Amino acid sequence: MALAPILLPLAMAVVVFFTPAKRWRPRLLAATALVHFALTARILATPTVAGAGDWLRLDAPGRLLLGLVSLLFLACAVYSVGYLRYRVERANRRFCSCLLVMLGTMSLVAYAQHLGLLWVGMEATTLASAPLIYFNRTPRSIEATWKYLVISSVGIALALFGSFFLGYAALHGGGEASLLFPDLLAGAATLSKPWLRAGFTLLLVGYGTKLGLVPMHTWKPDAYGEAPGVIGAVLAGGMTSCAFLALARLTQITAAAGEGAYANRLLVMIGLASMGVAGALLLGQRDLKRMLAYSSVEQMGILALATGLGAGATFATLLHLVNNALGKGALFLAVGNVHRAFGGKTTDEVRGALRRLPISGAIFLFAFFAVTGSPPFGLFVSELLILKSIFAAERWLVGALFLAFLFLVFAGMGATSLAALQGRPPASARRSDYRDAFATVAPALL
Repeated sequence: MALAPILLPLAMAVVVFFTPAKRWRPRLLAATALVHFALTARILATPTVAGAGDWLRLDAPGRLLLGLVSLLFLACAVYSVGYLRYRVERANRRFCSCLLVMLGTMSLVAYAQHLGLLWVGMEATTLASAPLIYFNRTPRSIEATWKYLVISSVGIALALFGSFFLGYAALHGGGEASLLFPDLLAGAATLSKPWLRAGFTLLLVGYGTKLGLVPMHTWKPDAYGEAPGVIGAVLAGGMTSCAFLALARLTQITAAAGEGAYANRLLVMIGLASMGVAGALLLGQRDLKRMLAYSSVEQMGILALATGLGAGATFATLLHLVNNALGKGALFLAVGNVHRAFGGKTTDEVRGALRRLPISGAIFLFAFFAVTGSPPFGLFVSELLILKSIFAAERWLVGALFLAFLFLVFAGMGATSLAALQGRPPASARRSDYRDAFATVAPALL
């Protein structure tokens, strides 16, 4: 029972892969997601710590991640049932089974209390998601898949070296070379400072690549741009949240060792750089899915910046994590519907989405306001709390840049989104048989 959120989707991935009937695979995917959500809700409602041994244990941050991933995946699995009805020309065997492997490995990351096991979980999400990016089987999608694999593999290799360095920091400091997070926290004062700094830097670059932080963000526009919208939702809302948990755990250890100032300085710098670069690239952006990719870079930058502000911004950081995952998931699903209806994803091809798809268009509009931090949505509250923490620390330049980059992102996304939503749909879109359906609209509303 304790490890069911990990084992169930992995076992069902095998079942789905060998299921001969094409129409049953999406249904099994959705049913597994529903059972996973029910199991997760039961585990989270139990006050005792779930897990098995020291390596797999669900602590408070892991509980938050598991609940978030399970809810997001349930919405995406239900959406996939409707989506795959429109993609009958594509085989869905790998699509459904790889999604379930992703659910199992993301759940593993939530449970992992060992740095090596965490690395295995993150690497497994990379391998499971690659076939999903290639789902459309176009030259651009295979290019995006290879780019994603190469850049992510370099990042995950650096994270592995960083894990070794962190273990050596414990050994060199006179303690045991344990990579269990509780042991590293308990013995943080004895960690070798040079090895700790080197390890944290490599781990920041490694897991920062999975987050899509600048300058390791270059895989995101291609991967998000070519993957189906539902896959973009899982990557932007689920996989990046897993990478953030890894980064947050490492920052906690570094701070406990007395090197918090070093870690925070790096996080604030890379966070601001990500926000600034994303804002600049959003100006004049015409591709809706690439717009969402750069928006994800900006949001990950905000999370890195907020983490670098220290313990005072912890609540704001976690609130931002949850709101971004759910808001970005809804936006990806809505844009996916628009893409199917118009047969394109640039503002040259997409006009009048509110008229052509009234429900999906409205979700697109409200989700745009949500992810850009407009009131009264949750990201407005979290960004306001982050700004409050910045000014409370009297970091006026950081606060000014934070506000300027937020405005830049809002202006860039607003111009692209309004160009797609307003106006009269082209004749080709009006002739399309794609319409808003319950299975493809309800998950985004959720």
